[in-house]
Amino acid sequence: MASFSVVTNIASVNAQANLYQTNRNLNTTLTRLSSGLRINYSGDDAAGLGVANGYRSDLATLNQGILNANDGLSSLQIKDGALNNVSQLLDRLSTLATQAASGSTTDASRTILNNEFQDVLSEINRETTVANLNTSTGFSVFLSNNGTNGTISGTIAAVTTSTLGISSLAITAQGAATTAVSTIRAAIDTLATSQGKVGDLENRLNFAISLAQSQVVNDTAAESRIRDANIAQESANLTKYNILNQSGIASLAQANNSSSAVLALLR
Repeated sequence: MASFSVVTNIASVNAQANLYQTNRNLNTTLTRLSSGLRINYSGDDAAGLGVANGYRSDLATLNQGILNANDGLSSLQIKDGALNNVSQLLDRLSTLATQAASGSTTDASRTILNNEFQDVLSEINRETTVANLNTSTGFSVFLSNNGTNGTISGTIAAVTTSTLGISSLAITAQGAATTAVSTIRAAIDTLATSQGKVGDLENRLNFAISLAQSQVVNDTAAESRIRDANIAQESANLTKYNILNQSGIASLAQANNSSSAVLALLR
């Protein structure tokens, strides 16, 4: 049996409740469409927000790590260039020593050759000092996504005429020049050790950068799936909630008018 009341309008209360929920959903949809984000407030998806923030933190760490590695790579390339120059200077020393070791070379010529020989030795020390290779140095770069297993390190041995064993060489005499040729050959092998370490570190950094860039892509995609709004879905929701909002307002107006119909019973 139907019940009629002018004190409590149940239909109006129901319409208001539904209209409130529709407006709430409509505001959420508009916020997502305007920001491009599915999660704008913690209440939108508390668990998802925590996961997305974790990915964002990893991305910040990875991106800075890539910058660290590129800076380290630049430093190594400077050293690599200097070592390559030293290798060429050793070749020049070997050429001069070989020429001075020949019996057809006069003492006067050996003096001239030795002057250049000493200048080349000085140039080796100058270039290794400029490239910070004159002392044994530790090299370290940090690149990680979570703070663990991120250190790439090594020690680059000092490269000077002393460490190469050629600082006291002279080619003013045939016998000394002959000795210099074999000593310089040994120095080339010693130099190769430092060049190998620099090359090893460069390769490690390149591989580490490649991995980090791959992780950046994957973490960005993972965060996007959680945090970003699905524009196609939200556009459909906007249409739906606009229609529900209009129909809810119309229904509320009808519910409010229904009370006045009860007064007809009193006439």
